Amino acid sequence: MSNEEHNNEQPVEPIEGEVTNEEIEAELNANLDADEITALKAELEAKEAELAAVKDQAMRTAAEAQNVKRRAEKDVENAHKFGIEKFAKDILAVGDNLSRALESLSADDEATKNAHEGVSLTLKTLLDTFGKHGLVEIDPVGEPFDPNLHQAMSMVDAPDAEPNSVVAVMAKGYTLNERLIRPAMVMVSKA
Repeated sequence: MSNEEHNNEQPVEPIEGEVTNEEIEAELNANLDADEITALKAELEAKEAELAAVKDQAMRTAAEAQNVKRRAEKDVENAHKFGIEKFAKDILAVGDNLSRALESLSADDEATKNAHEGVSLTLKTLLDTFGKHGLVEIDPVGEPFDPNLHQAMSMVDAPDAEPNSVVAVMAKGYTLNERLIRPAMVMVSKA
């Protein structure tokens, strides 16, 4: 529409009451030509698509932030649970040495009776402390061999034992809060 044609139209009378979308669209249609309407509709669709993309990006950003928060909480939880893992691995040697010392001392011999009792109490205190901090001993004698918890050192003939079961433990294994930190070193019966 040219300006002259636009000026020749009758003036729009004021609308009384509530204005509806249909009335606005009718007024726009009366004042705009088809090309302008098409251009405005295309612009509106582009803005709606842009808005949808921004909403999608905002939702993805919020989800990513929530995932980061969950990962951080999990990392903190694991740090609390397994923060002593290196120390626990190192202190296991002390328990092993106390066990060996206890085996070498006789409780019946008067000369070593006091030493046996002292080492026994020290080992019990150490094992109780392990338990307080989630360090649990694996002593699988008589159980079926489990490669997830045991390390087979050798296979032996054991007619009294079930095939593929643990007949002797050379070194006890340990878990820390249900995570294996040292497998039990075992001897397994032949099938």
